[in-house]
Amino acid sequence: MSPQDGKPPVPAASPAAPPAAPKDYRHEEGRFNLSAWALRHRALVIFLIAMATIFGILAYSRLAQSEDPPFTFRVMVIRTYWPGATAKQVQEQVTDRIARKLQEMPAIDFQRSYSRPGESLLFFSMKDSAPASDVPEEWYQVRKKVGDIAYTLPQGVQGPFFNDEFGDVYTHIFTLQGDGFGPAQLRDYADSLRTVLLRVPGVAKVDYFGDQEQRIYVEINNTQLTRLGISPNQIAQAVGAQNAVSPAGTIDTPNDRLVVRPSGQFRSVADLADTLIRVNNRSFRLGDIATIKRGYVDPPVSEMRFGGKPVLGIGITMQKGQDVVHLGKALAGKMGELRAQLPAGLTLTEVASMSKSVSQSVDDFLEAVAEAVAIVLIVSLVSLGLRTGMVVAISIPVVLAVTSLFMYLFDIGLHKVSLGTLILALGLLVDDAIIAVEMMAVKLSQGWNRKRAAAFAYTSTAFPMLTGTLVTVSGFLPIALAKSSTGEYTRSIFEVSAIALLASWLAAVVLIPLLGYKLLPERAREAHHGDDHEHEVYDTRFYNRLRGWLTWCIERRLIVLAITVVLFLISMAGFSLVPQQFFPSSDRPELMVDLRLPEGASYEATLRETQRLEKLLKGRKEIDHTVSFVGTGAPRFYLPLDQQLPTPNFAQLVVTAKSVDDREALAQWLEPTLREAMPGVRTRLSRLENGPPVGFPVQFRVSGDDIGTVRKIAEQVAAVMRKNGDTADVQFDWDEPSQRSVHFEVDQQKARALGVSSTDISNFIAMTLTGYDVSQYRERDKLISITLRAPKAERVDPAKLATLAMPTPNGPVPLATLGHVVNDLEYGVIWERDRQPTLTVRSDVRAGKQGIDVTDAVDRSLGDIRKALPVGYRIEIGGSVEESAKGQSSIMAQMPIMIIAVLTLLMIQLQSFARTLLVVLTAPLGMIGVVATLLLFGKPFGFVAMLGVIAMFGIIMRNSVILVDQIEQDIAAGHPRFDAIVSATVRRFRPITLTAAAAVLALIPLLRSNFFGPMATALMGGITSATILTVFFLPALYATAFRVRHDERASPAAPAHAANPQGDRS
Repeated sequence: MSPQDGKPPVPAASPAAPPAAPKDYRHEEGRFNLSAWALRHRALVIFLIAMATIFGILAYSRLAQSEDPPFTFRVMVIRTYWPGATAKQVQEQVTDRIARKLQEMPAIDFQRSYSRPGESLLFFSMKDSAPASDVPEEWYQVRKKVGDIAYTLPQGVQGPFFNDEFGDVYTHIFTLQGDGFGPAQLRDYADSLRTVLLRVPGVAKVDYFGDQEQRIYVEINNTQLTRLGISPNQIAQAVGAQNAVSPAGTIDTPNDRLVVRPSGQFRSVADLADTLIRVNNRSFRLGDIATIKRGYVDPPVSEMRFGGKPVLGIGITMQKGQDVVHLGKALAGKMGELRAQLPAGLTLTEVASMSKSVSQSVDDFLEAVAEAVAIVLIVSLVSLGLRTGMVVAISIPVVLAVTSLFMYLFDIGLHKVSLGTLILALGLLVDDAIIAVEMMAVKLSQGWNRKRAAAFAYTSTAFPMLTGTLVTVSGFLPIALAKSSTGEYTRSIFEVSAIALLASWLAAVVLIPLLGYKLLPERAREAHHGDDHEHEVYDTRFYNRLRGWLTWCIERRLIVLAITVVLFLISMAGFSLVPQQFFPSSDRPELMVDLRLPEGASYEATLRETQRLEKLLKGRKEIDHTVSFVGTGAPRFYLPLDQQLPTPNFAQLVVTAKSVDDREALAQWLEPTLREAMPGVRTRLSRLENGPPVGFPVQFRVSGDDIGTVRKIAEQVAAVMRKNGDTADVQFDWDEPSQRSVHFEVDQQKARALGVSSTDISNFIAMTLTGYDVSQYRERDKLISITLRAPKAERVDPAKLATLAMPTPNGPVPLATLGHVVNDLEYGVIWERDRQPTLTVRSDVRAGKQGIDVTDAVDRSLGDIRKALPVGYRIEIGGSVEESAKGQSSIMAQMPIMIIAVLTLLMIQLQSFARTLLVVLTAPLGMIGVVATLLLFGKPFGFVAMLGVIAMFGIIMRNSVILVDQIEQDIAAGHPRFDAIVSATVRRFRPITLTAAAAVLALIPLLRSNFFGPMATALMGGITSATILTVFFLPALYATAFRVRHDERASPAAPAHAANPQGDRS
């Protein structure tokens, strides 16, 4: 054997006297040996490692902390108002025109829109696969295209208005309240707070919730108007003319310019009351004929409530890339100062704080990391001994520090996904260290010196380890390349694991030899031993028994292969029994309670129901605090929140429990209580979600051209859903025509005879009922509308409408002489998807059931309805199933790249089609353990678990590569093939089982995590089963593939040095 191939020559059998000078073993190192180089330049390498560790620790303290990974919302909201139009008119004339134009956008995924009386709202959704960097340009194009058709919209349309900040998250929400302080005073104090808060480092913007817009109402009753012969237009003209801001010119003198300003603009409400109105040569003071009062929008549009009282909410968003925990500390300090300056009776309370939940999750993570490190240390120390175990132990914090440094450089923050991945990576990053140190320990026990053992560990294990590491990293590749919002959400799983694994390989070939050189004991070689007395290390009762088991497996290889294949087929059949899931619900303590009244319900009715629910919840010991939003949904205080839109018939309560256990106890009490106490209200109880927001877990969309037909089909779908015992609270997202309306049918001949147009009548009715703005009162930086309307008594009774007297050029006449009143029902809202009326039938699921499973079961029952659908009508699955399918298809689309990468790496290392195929065939066997553990512990298989299983294939192939490579090296060294398979497996047994034990046991802390729990369960089962199969199935498969005969063994008379004299070539 030539010394150039990096293997030590077999020494002569005769004992020789020890040489006087130490031998030079450099010829064993190969062309470039990184471990040997590190040992020769110890000072430099230790300095570099120390610097990387110190900078890593500093980088960790500067990593941006947030609750969720950065995530681009690809949704824009376009809102348009058309006062006076019906829902149908808004749909046809406004929503449809805008939607038609936006269908030209290249990156469009779908459009959802609703049309209400007087209002159109359209959600434009971009394709999931669109790069996040393209989003701002897309929003610019949307604005441009809608701007191009703005002139085609009907007269009187206000807008369109665009909101592309739909995904902004309020990291902190405060409430400002005080007895005796009106909304206007609260707003003034909030404005002064806002100025200070915007100066806090990291604050991007400050918004208000529940802010009541001020108004000045001029109320004049119909009798007064009729008696004096004044029309509302005359009052409007008089007020507008006096209050107008108009240029009056300048006087240029020889030295300067003087601006002339006539007085008359209102400086107070008293000035408005003093306005003189001249009609029919008589003058009236406005304050004498009308009641003038300053107040707020009536009825209110929305309200935020805390502690059963209306409050002003102050929401703070964070600048991009900032640390939410640091922001929380800065805000806490600043709020302490601001509270001290507030007047007595005014309180500033924090009701939502992302920094608290993030610091809690970071603390939990550090605890889990400490546990995982402790577990890995125990595994190392128990199995390798104190000194060898310490080598592995010291490498862990160094690798974690280097990982933190690269996370900082690549701008990866600390959030729930990256934190969980770090724990997942912990079990994997000790693999290389264990393999390298175990190799050194074996060689030292044979009497080699430390330098030679370290150099040998590199030549024999570095490249198979690197291949194994790269194969494991390749397992995470589909996550890195997935083009979807789900892929974007979970991308850091790839980034963090790739950094940690590559850093761990580098540590195994540079740091481990250094530590081994310092810590591992040399053992003097006895005179009668050569370099190849390795068989002594493996000549124990356990290893002899293992040899017997392996021999049995190889001799009865077909039975072993048959048993494995049967187990695999059973597990694949059993997989259909595993509950399916998209993302698990969050482990935050909030409960969301939605109240939805019938479509035409008034704001007052919604407020009444909200107050009833607040009383029900009062005094419950599980609740920390409750915040209610009436007329709108909660602002986005949590990134994946399924945000609800402003509408008078909707209210949402955010109930924060004291803990997750309290949240569940409260939910169990509240669900039946809501059904019993509020039967007339559609209620929904939900927890916060993880991953992209999906809303109801079971959703079926029915689309078509005719609303009536769509509703009929939707009723059939709802009936099928109700029959399924696992659905709960089946409902539609919008109701049948339920909004009461009063049509005033004008007799056009009579109207013309009296010199009145339909517009005059509309303006008169509008002024009487809702009021219309006649001017604006200017106060500092505020503009307060002056609204003319009738007193409340004339605005609440539809029956009084016909008796109102309307001023005409020929004197006042009752409305009844101009036409008659018709009561009717009309659509309160029309929802569309891609310009087709669309009804979503949706439901929650019973406790313990998964939305995906229930949806699949319902979908199978819809076959007959689907067959009978008219042309142009369709039923589509929505919700978590649709989002999950998008996420999974984006991952599956990248699987070919992963397969190519893995096969290329394996071919480079093994350079044989047959051996590569052997390694690949072991990968799916992990599914036996995955299915068994998921079924045993009743855990669902979700999106995160799927990512874990894909990565698991890489982890399994890593061990297979090392074992196959070892067998090949033994055969190349001249061993009979049967013996080579057995001895190679015996020698790889300890590192394979140790690395698997470290990986599996390090996952124990992740079992507590709601997000990573199912993934940890799946991986623990998969790696355990795959390890057992690698040790027993792979040798049998190898023997079958290469037709190894029973008689290919060394004769019993031969010395039992079954071990390769060149040692371990993993």
